[in-house]
Amino acid sequence: MKKFNVDFYKEVDGTKPVGEFIRTLNVKMKAKVVANMHLLEEYGNMSREPLSKELEDGIFELRTVVGSDIVRILYFFDKGRVIMTTNGFVKKKQKTPRSEIELAKKRRADYYRRKGVGTYE
Repeated sequence: MKKFNVDFYKEVDGTKPVGEFIRTLNVKMKAKVVANMHLLEEYGNMSREPLSKELEDGIFELRTVVGSDIVRILYFFDKGRVIMTTNGFVKKKQKTPRSEIELAKKRRADYYRRKGVGTYE
């Protein structure tokens, strides 16, 4: 039984950037990302490297490797054991790009703002 619930951040227009990103991956990577999300649902805030790592300020990355391909899905925790994924990317460099971390923070702020006024569905 899962202890956490992984959800995808939803833009105002209803699109889910992480879902769209996952659909672009090859079958093998897609399967491994989904399997890792299930592990994240099971272990949540107890997840550690190599599966998950905190980057900064409550933003974490779900780490998936298939061969030489590396995919990262950024996420944060919300109340009620919710794990909200914000963005995903194919990692090309050693460090996670600052732009990806900033995007995750921007989407987190938008999520809480919209949730606070009752417009996040």
